[in-house]
Amino acid sequence: MANLPKGSKKLLNAWAFYDWANSVYTLTIASAVFPIFYEALFAERDHYIDVFGLHLKNSALISFVTALAFLLVAFISPLLSGIADYVGNKKLFMKFFCYMGALSCMGLYWFNLENIYMGLAFYFLGLIGYWGSLVFYNSYLPDIAYVEQQDKISAKGYSLGYIGSVILLIINLAMIMKPKLFGITGSEGEAAMKAMRYSFVMVGVWWILFSQYSYYFLPKGNKNANRKVTHHVVFNGFRELKKVWFLLKENIPLKRYLGSFFVYSMAVQTVMLVATYFGAQEIAWTSKAESTMGLIICILVIQLVAVVGAVLTSRASEKFGNIPTLIVINCIWVVFCVIVFFITLPIHFYAMAGLAGFIMGGIQALSRSTYSKLLPETEDTASFFSFYDVAEKIGIVIGMLVYGIIDQITGSPRFAVVFLGVFFVIGIILLKRVPKKGVLN
Repeated sequence: MANLPKGSKKLLNAWAFYDWANSVYTLTIASAVFPIFYEALFAERDHYIDVFGLHLKNSALISFVTALAFLLVAFISPLLSGIADYVGNKKLFMKFFCYMGALSCMGLYWFNLENIYMGLAFYFLGLIGYWGSLVFYNSYLPDIAYVEQQDKISAKGYSLGYIGSVILLIINLAMIMKPKLFGITGSEGEAAMKAMRYSFVMVGVWWILFSQYSYYFLPKGNKNANRKVTHHVVFNGFRELKKVWFLLKENIPLKRYLGSFFVYSMAVQTVMLVATYFGAQEIAWTSKAESTMGLIICILVIQLVAVVGAVLTSRASEKFGNIPTLIVINCIWVVFCVIVFFITLPIHFYAMAGLAGFIMGGIQALSRSTYSKLLPETEDTASFFSFYDVAEKIGIVIGMLVYGIIDQITGSPRFAVVFLGVFFVIGIILLKRVPKKGVLN
């Protein structure tokens, strides 16, 4: 296939379509079905398990495993992005992590408490596969789109991801609530658990299948395609990060923006990762069936509203500027964290899900495109996005550890959510220090 020119509609659409392919992981595995499945496994254990020589609450355990996975991603990202930029083959690395993540999702079919270590390993590798592929996916943005196109195509990617993942989740929801219609046998509870296991396999198949469209049109990488990897190249990514770190001293807007992003992103991503666990434990559902249905409906609401949030935020940034729009969104997040501390009823959870979806879709899309706009002219975009991703991942490690520790000590995640609100306040303060000029107007 001939290389498509930068900015071409077909190339932009092919890039954005990878969000359609991989977002089923964030919805089914990270947000909806797996957390419900995981909670159901502990129904007769009072949420606690002896693992790794410790007596841990289940939600704290998954928080710690998630934090460890993100820590590993933060470490390997610069290694891989440096190699990818050097040999000019981002697509190869993107594929590797995509397939590893997808196959690990399929492996969750065998997740159970008797083999908890194997199950946690699949969860761990699935997370690494998803986020590892995003290092290279995000780094394509300045390569395939001009500055004036980046806000819209970034928002389009997230929108496609929300829509595609919702389609699969609706199918999975039908399987879980009416398993017999899909030929899934067993008692009501057993059949529902089987349906959840099948949904993990479907995520892997969906991810691999639809990513092929993106791979067909995306370029191999930059023009250094004939270089070979040597032992000297392995640590090139860290040298590139060091170079980026020194370049930040000359690019004050980028430096200050990254500082603010590091702080508020740790809270955003933590909320995304723990929302379903919070709802399953802290909301007064009248029955297990209502809990399952209610939690999945809430996740659907978040995904659908997020489409609107991403589009409206893109338009708001055009009118008011990227930084002012991000400040407003962070202010809404602060209010969100305070209100969540008091909610107890399903109706409360539904309302907060709608608000979370709107501000989540907006802040994700705008954060990515704002960073892309601030980058200096360079072909080694993977290194700059690796720096961005490392900052995000280390932030998530801190956020998940804070959440898990508070949850383990207090036995309730409510105080942890309020504490996350502090990160948004700090993020607002730091955003106000970003110079409001040029692409940020």
